[in-house]
Amino acid sequence: MRLTVRSGIVIAACLLLVGVLGAAGTVVYLAFGRPPANPPAEACADGRKPDARPTVVAAGSSSTQGRLGADWVGALRERPEHREYEFVNAGVNGDTSADLRGRVDADIVACRPTAVMILIGGNDVRDGVPLDQYRENLDAIVDRVKSRTTARIALLSLPPLGEDLDAALNRKLTAYNTVIRETAARAQADYLPVHEQLADLLRQRGGDPAPYDFSFLLAFGAAAQHYLFGRSWDEVSDNGGRELHVDHIHLNDRGGAIITELAARWLTTGN
Repeated sequence: MRLTVRSGIVIAACLLLVGVLGAAGTVVYLAFGRPPANPPAEACADGRKPDARPTVVAAGSSSTQGRLGADWVGALRERPEHREYEFVNAGVNGDTSADLRGRVDADIVACRPTAVMILIGGNDVRDGVPLDQYRENLDAIVDRVKSRTTARIALLSLPPLGEDLDAALNRKLTAYNTVIRETAARAQADYLPVHEQLADLLRQRGGDPAPYDFSFLLAFGAAAQHYLFGRSWDEVSDNGGRELHVDHIHLNDRGGAIITELAARWLTTGN
C-alpha cells in the first residue's frame, strides 16, 4: 500500500510537471516564437502580383510584431477605412537597425509596397549601438526603400523605455529619436511623433514612476497573464502599476492605440 501511494504521488507530480512545462512552452511560443500575422515570408516571397491590393509594410522589432504587447499593425488592418490595403507585418523579435538593414530587400522591397512604416531602434538603445552606426543603418534602410520602390515612407520615433522619462536610458534614447527626425527630414520621409505623444501621457499621469526593470521573467509573466489567464494588455500593465508598458519595453493597448492613430492618420491624410 505504501508503495502504491508513493507511486501515485510520483505520477501526480510528473503529470503536474508536464502540465507546467506545457503551459510554459505555450507562452514562450505565443509571445516569443510565433510569427506575426501576414509576415513577408508568406505575403511577399513570390513577389507581389500587379493586380494585388496596395501593400503597407510595417517594419521593426517586437513592438511591431505585436505578440508581446499591443498589435498596432493588426489594429490598423481591422479598420474599415483601410480595407483597400494589405498589411504586411515585418516585425521580428529582438531586431536592431543592423538586422532590419540586412533584410530590407526580402521583407520590404520584395513586397512592392505603397507605404512603409519603420519603427526600429529600441534594441539599439538597449544594446548600446553607437549613434553613428545607428544613423548609418537607418540611412541605408530608408535609401534602399526609396531607390527600389515608390512607397511613401514614415519613420516612427521610439517609445520610452520604462516610464521614468528622466532615467538615463530615456535620456540616451532622446539622441536616437533625434537621428530618426533628422533622417526623415534628409530623405523627405514623414516623421510620426510616437515618443512625443506617449511621453505626454506619462507626464499627465504624474506620480513617481517605477524605474526601468525589464527582464525575461517579467516579460514571460506578462505573456502568461495574457495568454493563459485571458487578461488584456492594459490589465497586465495595471497589475504592475504601469501606465503604458506591460514589461517596461512593450506597450499595452493604450499605448498601442497611440501608434495606431498616428499611422492611420498618416495613411489617410499623409500627415
